Amino acid sequence: MQRLQALLCTLLLAGPALPVSAETFVPKDDAEIVQRLPYRVDAAERARRAALARDPGQLPLALATARSALERARVHGDPRELGAAQAALAPWWTRADAPAPAVLLRARVLQARHDFDLALADLRLLLARPDLDDDIRAQALLDAAGVHQLRAELPAARTLCERLRPLAPLPATACLAELDSLSGRAADAAQTLAGLSAGRSVPPWLALMRAELAERLGDSARAPGLYQLALAGGDEVYTQAAWADWLLAHGRAADALALLQRSADAEADALLLRRVIALRALGRESATLTAQMRERLAAADRREPGRHAREQARFALDVESQPRAALRLAQANWAFQREPADAVLLLRAALAAGREGDAVRMQLARQLQALGWQDARLTALDRSFAS
Repeated sequence: MQRLQALLCTLLLAGPALPVSAETFVPKDDAEIVQRLPYRVDAAERARRAALARDPGQLPLALATARSALERARVHGDPRELGAAQAALAPWWTRADAPAPAVLLRARVLQARHDFDLALADLRLLLARPDLDDDIRAQALLDAAGVHQLRAELPAARTLCERLRPLAPLPATACLAELDSLSGRAADAAQTLAGLSAGRSVPPWLALMRAELAERLGDSARAPGLYQLALAGGDEVYTQAAWADWLLAHGRAADALALLQRSADAEADALLLRRVIALRALGRESATLTAQMRERLAAADRREPGRHAREQARFALDVESQPRAALRLAQANWAFQREPADAVLLLRAALAAGREGDAVRMQLARQLQALGWQDARLTALDRSFAS
């Protein structure tokens, strides 16, 4: 569902605190470089922001500014752009009667920050409007379905995708296929998704959906090519991270590192974490990068405590070698969001924690059986544990 929505790929690294003692970095003078950004805001965008600052009530200008900021956040994984989007929407940020486009963008900012309940509340209010434009209704349905899916609330997501059919048949079909893939019908879903691009080029978002499904099906022959097709869509941070994860999981840490190091967004949190993991797997740990990642996690926890423990759990498990801390974080993450990657992480942490993770492992197995999930990665982990 994240691929369908072009969901913001910020991977804000916040959640329960790791046992760190990092201090806030303060530059010694104004000329000191703190971080190099992978992109520059162009002159047109700067002019737009300046005009909006002079007159914040210009709705068309505010919407254009917010959309542009959200797009940069999605492509580059820069959470600061979410602040820019919220600032653009400031006059309508708390208004229940805000214009529909502003409510939709507001919900997307909230969703990207993992304020899922607030995002859903906005989307429900939006969908209750009788005079809602069809394009906005379709996007609101898709966004709301995405939130329900990432929380493994599959019946609610399916209802919304069904409502989408008359408005946007292709996204609705892909939406329902992805839900099928999480409900015991993964092979059928793979065929449906393949049929959506039969005889024509594969859109990057569809290639990414198919790549991740192929990975869950254990199709190691097909997944790499699909990931490469997805990368052709602009090398967005989420796609690069997903491909790097596949490479890491298949013992190709050197390839993962090469991919991440040549990325224009190599300093994005999600990619920096995977660089640190790849270097550790290669026996080339970087104390500087590890400390930088640790500080980012700690800073994110100070900024937004209790959210996005997924990346913190991976850091604890794959970098810090702290399986018990990783298990606690993975459990907190699983209570918050339940996508396939979250299940894999929780099972890995439970297995690494030994007896302390046994109850978690058994509970997870029961939950996944009830959902009907099929994931070759989970099966492989269980087999390795049994042997």
